[in-house]
Amino acid sequence: MRILLTGANGFIGSHLLAGLQARGHQVVAAVRDPEALRGRFPKTTAIACDFNRDVRPEAWLARLAGIDAVVNCAGVLHGGRGQVMSRIHADAPVALFDACVAAGVRKVIQISAVSALPGVTTAYARTKRRADEHLQSAPLAGTVLRPSLIYGPTSYGGMTTLRSLAAAPLVVPLVGDGSASFRPMHVDDLVETVHRVLHADRHAGQILEPVGPDRLSMRDIVAKIRRWLGLTPARFVMVPVPVLKITARIADMVGGGPMGSASLAQLLAGNAGSQPDGHFAAAIGFQPRAMDEALACQPAGTQDLWHARLALMRPAVRTVLALLWLLSGILGWFAPPDAWRELSATLARLDIPAALLANAFCALDVVVGVLILLRWRPALLAALQAIVVAGYTVVLSALVPDLWLHPFGPLLKNLPILTLIAVWAVLERER
Repeated sequence: MRILLTGANGFIGSHLLAGLQARGHQVVAAVRDPEALRGRFPKTTAIACDFNRDVRPEAWLARLAGIDAVVNCAGVLHGGRGQVMSRIHADAPVALFDACVAAGVRKVIQISAVSALPGVTTAYARTKRRADEHLQSAPLAGTVLRPSLIYGPTSYGGMTTLRSLAAAPLVVPLVGDGSASFRPMHVDDLVETVHRVLHADRHAGQILEPVGPDRLSMRDIVAKIRRWLGLTPARFVMVPVPVLKITARIADMVGGGPMGSASLAQLLAGNAGSQPDGHFAAAIGFQPRAMDEALACQPAGTQDLWHARLALMRPAVRTVLALLWLLSGILGWFAPPDAWRELSATLARLDIPAALLANAFCALDVVVGVLILLRWRPALLAALQAIVVAGYTVVLSALVPDLWLHPFGPLLKNLPILTLIAVWAVLERER
């Protein structure tokens, strides 16, 4: 079967791509950056699309030539940075489904979310539900899959949050009392689900909730992940939801991530589904694995522990680096004249206006700090920071070499700062 797969660069999408190809399907991956995907999957046919712009059926018709089925799993946890959630989750999928009607592609699978229910008001759930409802109303053999928490060898979204909590040192914070309910499912079982739906007409027009066999609380899942990571048993601390909402707002200001408002809202919305126990297994024809069984088949490595802890550190590194630049610029503007005495005297001998130069560099520091908080083009910004810090170091070394021996180490500190910039650049890298 020739399948058009959207969102193939994401966590679920990449596993679907690999799994469907392994089962003999020919997959055409529609992604924003085809070259990047071909780097990961060299034998895959990849075409360009942009769910932020492709919101009319005409944009999809040419891409559907020769396609037998469509699997849409494009999605974002939160908007911003050029990502418009309503377009990605609703407008573009609606246009794609309408194009399928026009092109005669009847088999469509929509990967939605278990929280996409009428009573859930998060932006993520609302926008996903709009596409679900449109697919159900279209003259297509469409199936909506609303999976619960999906986990696997890598993680994204809510699972990254739970991994990070599990890897926390000393004590493990819980959202409220940790009783939020989940029915976690391994991503390989979701791939098998999609494969079966593609080959069965009986699921047309249905909404299925791919879930694991066990209902687990957040406390249960975090404890299992902590054991899987090889850490000592957890000492839980219950954090009141109002407090978490405040910290999530702060996290949003420095990039959100696993501790942002969107992740918290999804956790609080519930991820156990609305269908009764056993319904999914009976409908799909196989029993997904329990979490303990799946984790035992996938031993954790050092990289899993690193990822869990670095996901927690990422917003902290971003915040510290931004504050370093912001405070450097602001304090420089308000520094007493004596602070620049040595440098000013050297610059005066060279006929360089010290005050103008100092103010310019202070302004640059503030701009860099703001851009870090806005997460503006991290790779380019990392290079800019490295150039500026290295430039400061070289110029000041030439003009005032005694600064290397200063007890407060004004130049020596630039070496760990350069290291921090490098770490930040690595952590900010996303596909």
